[in-house]
Amino acid sequence: MTFTIRTLPPGPQHFFTVRLALRGGTSLTDHVAHLRRATRLAQGRHPFRIDAIAVLPDTIHTIWTLPPEDTDFGIRWRMIKGLFSRALPAPEGRSETQLRRGDKGIWQRGYWSHRLRDAADVRAHRQMIYASPVQAGLCAVPRDWPHSSIHRDLRLGRAAITPDHDHPMAHRLPKASQLFGAAGLSH
Repeated sequence: MTFTIRTLPPGPQHFFTVRLALRGGTSLTDHVAHLRRATRLAQGRHPFRIDAIAVLPDTIHTIWTLPPEDTDFGIRWRMIKGLFSRALPAPEGRSETQLRRGDKGIWQRGYWSHRLRDAADVRAHRQMIYASPVQAGLCAVPRDWPHSSIHRDLRLGRAAITPDHDHPMAHRLPKASQLFGAAGLSH
């Protein structure tokens, strides 16, 4: 099987989903300090802005913005994955191929990406990120999940987002009252 590294088209923002190889694992939240350190080091070497993020036990959903004319998301993900992996012990039961490649087998290969087309697409994906811990059954309302940018966005007044019903994903998005609970936006 050939693994192709592709450069995403330039654009203001991209949405990513990155997963652990072991579905149902908890390494991302168990070792979130290592993940934060790896991310900070990658940002220092190859700048990018995290516009929204939710770190679940086995999945990261995030929106990034790179500097103009920079489209190399792959180098950043390789650095984050590599630094995080080096901070953890190797799991049991790695395949011969993984051992030969020096792959710890912690991450699913590659990542899923989507170039965000417009403000409605950004809003929809930001809201999907906020809702992901609730949809995964990890908390009742997004602001209860500690590993999310919703807390920063609430402080900055950016979290009062309602679904854009013209967006193709609108039917999958929760209403603002479901996101923030009966107490509204105060936290």
